Amino acid sequence: MAPRDPTEAHRAASPLELLFDLVFVVAVGFAATNLHEIEVEGHVSSAVLAYAFVFFAIWWAWLNFTWFATSFDTDDWLYRVMTFVQMAGVLVLAAGVHAAMVEGSTTVVVLGYVIMRLALVGQWLRVAASSSEYRRTALRYAGGIVVVQVLWVLALLLPDGVSWGVIPVLILLEVLVPPFAEAGTQTTPWHTRHIAERYSLFTLIVLGEGLVASANAVIDGIAHADHLGSLLVLAACGLVIVAGLWWIYFSREQHDHIRSLPTALLFGYGHYLVFAAAGALPAGIEVAVSADAGEADLSHATVAASIAVPVALFVLSIWALALRSSLGLGWNVVVVALALAVLASIAVPSVSLVATALLVAAVVVVLEVADRRP
Repeated sequence: MAPRDPTEAHRAASPLELLFDLVFVVAVGFAATNLHEIEVEGHVSSAVLAYAFVFFAIWWAWLNFTWFATSFDTDDWLYRVMTFVQMAGVLVLAAGVHAAMVEGSTTVVVLGYVIMRLALVGQWLRVAASSSEYRRTALRYAGGIVVVQVLWVLALLLPDGVSWGVIPVLILLEVLVPPFAEAGTQTTPWHTRHIAERYSLFTLIVLGEGLVASANAVIDGIAHADHLGSLLVLAACGLVIVAGLWWIYFSREQHDHIRSLPTALLFGYGHYLVFAAAGALPAGIEVAVSADAGEADLSHATVAASIAVPVALFVLSIWALALRSSLGLGWNVVVVALALAVLASIAVPSVSLVATALLVAAVVVVLEVADRRP
């Protein structure tokens, strides 16, 4: 398992990586669906916390495979088989999303998560056996991952109330493994453009869920003719928001932000907020559809927040990660002000959805104008 060339020309996502991403569509979709169901019942705070945990499990497994593959994707039969094992873990995790988010039982999610992580340990051990240059780093990764997985399994033996309290500690240990493994050694040979493309593709996946939610608004409008007008407005606004977020994300090349270990960690970890926000947006659109149809007894502010908060979080996160350094002080202030205005629109719920769509469009206009000014 020799390392890939980090300067390889025309490096692109492989068919196996694309298939791997599609498996995550299932898990992300289940998480968004259950977030919507819990929010509709009025349990917003518990819904957000449960979603944050489940999405971490999804995102962290995807992230670790992606960074491993950019450095050591040999695409031989054993690499493919072990990747399929990780996919099986994703499906197990997806099967446990409902129990984790609605019933508070994390057993199936943790089982699927551990399957994914231990399969990656096997890959790191192959690197240790094949590459003397990266043996120390690979063994650090393998050892760190195994220790944390043992702790995840032991946490299942704790009472429910205690186990949920331990989860933040285990998450912290997980995110400390990469800096521990890479510290004091030659960093793994990631391909900056390949990594940027992989993140872009996953962004498309989570934003695509928003298009499905907008389509559902149209379908519900046809089924409930008396709500057709408002649901069509909702669907149109949802489309504008998704298109605007796509435009904002892809307005800048991002590979230059992952040149060193500190910038790579910031870029990689910071995308949790980007992905989680994009994944929560479809649930917000569905909540608005349910509220319009009279199927959810929620305040206007709660409905507005279910859309405005993910949108504002997405814009602010990608601004901090990729836009800030390319804009002058004045343009940075304008972008942040518009993102904060999205949050402020919650206070005027009767027009908040339209306001959110217009503010996202305004951010797009600002970025386009900023690019064209000398």
